[in-house]
Amino acid sequence: MLNSSKPVAMASGLAAMMMLGGAAPVQAQANNYDLIGARASSADSELRNRGYASGNGGVGRNDSRYVYWRRGDDCIQVLTRDGTVSAVTPSNINFCRGISDSSSSSSGATALIAGAAIVGLAAAIAAHNQHHNDADRNHDDEYSRGYQAGLYGADYDDRHETEGYHEGYLAGESERSNRRYANSRWVRGAPTAAQEACSRRADDFQNRPYGSSVPIGVRDLGRGDYELTMATGPYRSRCVVSSTGDVRAMTPY
Repeated sequence: MLNSSKPVAMASGLAAMMMLGGAAPVQAQANNYDLIGARASSADSELRNRGYASGNGGVGRNDSRYVYWRRGDDCIQVLTRDGTVSAVTPSNINFCRGISDSSSSSSGATALIAGAAIVGLAAAIAAHNQHHNDADRNHDDEYSRGYQAGLYGADYDDRHETEGYHEGYLAGESERSNRRYANSRWVRGAPTAAQEACSRRADDFQNRPYGSSVPIGVRDLGRGDYELTMATGPYRSRCVVSSTGDVRAMTPY
C-alpha cells in the first residue's frame, strides 16, 4: 500500500469526508487533492467556495472531461470520468489565460490558444498508448495510478508494482519536475505569445497531443527574440521565437 499520508492513497477517503461535511487535512485541501473521488458537481461547488473560477476545457480519452480552474496565479486541471473527479493536476498558468479572476491584476490576459486539448494525465496516457500501440484498460489504470503517485510525490508502491505502474510513476515524476519549472516566476516572465507558440510547436515536433509541452527555461536573445527550453514529458527541445509568437527554429537536445 502507498503511504496513507500521501494524496493518492487518501483520495477516496478525503472525498468522502468532504461530502459528509468533515474537515480534510490542511495540506491535501490546500492542493485540492481531497476532491479526487468526489462527484463533479460537489467538486465544482467546493472549488468556487475556495475562490476558483472555471473556464477552458474539453474532452479527453475514454469519455473523460477536463476543466481548468484559476485562483490568482494558481491554475489546476480537474479531470472527471463518469461524473467523478479522477485527477487534480497543477498546471501552467498559461492554460488558465482568459479565465476571469478577481484576485488577479491581469484580467485582460489573452485567451488560451485555440485547439489546445488533452494535457496532464490524459495526455500522458494517450502518448503512452501511442508509443506502445495499445489501449489496454487495466494497463491504463495502473499507469494512471503510478502517474498520479509520481506527480504528487507519493512513495513508490513496490509492494503492488506492475509494468504500467512503473512506467506511469516515472512519467509522473518527470511531469512534476516540468510543472515546477514551468510555473517559476522566471519562466512565466517570457511573453505569453512566445510560450504558447513554442508549446504548440514542441507538441508537433514531439508528436504529442496539444497541450503536453511546457517551457521550463528561457533566455532573452535580444531584439525581441527568446530561446525557450521546452519539456515534453522526458524529452527536451529548444525553441527560438519572437515576442509575438513567430517560431524561428525548433531543435532537439
